[in-house]
Amino acid sequence: MSLDLNRYKDFLTQLVAEPSVSCAVPSWDMSNQRVIEHLANWLEAYGFTSQILPVANHPGKFNLLATLGTGDGGLVFAGHSDTVPFDEHLWQSDPLQLTEKDNRLYGLGATDMKGFFPAVLEAVKDLDASKLTQPVMVLATADEESSMSGARALVDSGGLCARYAVVGEPTGMRPIHMHKGILMETVRVKGAAGHSSNPALGNSALEAMHEVIGELLQYREELQQRYRNPGFAVDLPTLNLGCIHGGDGANRICGECELHFDLRSIPGMHNDELRQGITQRLTPIAERRKLDIVFSTLFEGVDPFYQDEHSELIRTCERLTGQSATSVAFATEAPFFRDMGLQTVVMGPGSIDQAHQSNEYIELSQIEPAVDTIRQMIEHFCMTETSHA
Repeated sequence: MSLDLNRYKDFLTQLVAEPSVSCAVPSWDMSNQRVIEHLANWLEAYGFTSQILPVANHPGKFNLLATLGTGDGGLVFAGHSDTVPFDEHLWQSDPLQLTEKDNRLYGLGATDMKGFFPAVLEAVKDLDASKLTQPVMVLATADEESSMSGARALVDSGGLCARYAVVGEPTGMRPIHMHKGILMETVRVKGAAGHSSNPALGNSALEAMHEVIGELLQYREELQQRYRNPGFAVDLPTLNLGCIHGGDGANRICGECELHFDLRSIPGMHNDELRQGITQRLTPIAERRKLDIVFSTLFEGVDPFYQDEHSELIRTCERLTGQSATSVAFATEAPFFRDMGLQTVVMGPGSIDQAHQSNEYIELSQIEPAVDTIRQMIEHFCMTETSHA
């Protein structure tokens, strides 16, 4: 099987041309239906059976699951169909038109991560279903860049009948066996405004927030003493105080104050437990100061991801790519596949350095190694009668 670079470019051209922004800001948010339909049609032409799955309570959002072959030990190639928002004035070319220049393909989502799907299509184009001992599956999800509603819906529906998953985020085809988790939260303190000449006339939300911040920083210190993983460049969990708003005048007791922060966890930590820990620390402040402290979620969050580096999937990826498995700081959909019981790796063409910015591109040199590795993974896991741990 040979790489048809022109066909790769044609597929990517059509995917880039279909805007599929997902965003928490409604005016930016878009449907991903056209991207999903393109992928379904192409895969069906290669003999796959496609299921387009509406994401419950998210109108206009869809997942795609395409399958070739049968069995319960299948290999899933998974990617998200959406992109982040864009400002076309900051681009040197049309972000929705694939542009080739200096051995690079420029376009919105070219590397994160619409460029993954044409590589998969090239790898599966000549597959003979009769030679498969386990199924090959292609999954495209909705809203990874915002709520991850597509991956969450997949878990809620009962998961996948498969054994291995490759999440094709841009890693330069280096296997990633762990990444940090993230949660983004709001703390809103509701006190009472009043004239600043007499503190008894109000209940300062700013003073209470000062105490809240102290508790959060103390919690961060406790977490950093308990958890450490030398496999990460920043080997500790981090908590960042991102922004704060409160009050409306120097001569007025602050009635409300709001803080936004994020917490990035490492394997062994769980977001639900972290939220409980924060709530336990903030509740006594509200009770003592006789005001309301409302703790809410900006983003539902992603747990940390870890796949044993000695597992069959990671060892195979290391052998095929010639690269040792490592970690990344960004979060992906990988924990959802792990929670469904699949051995999971994050690995795809392109560089994360090009993601989420203007003039996004994928290097042409990344494409052939990606296609070759995907083909070899299919041969190893889906065409050879071996026992995989």
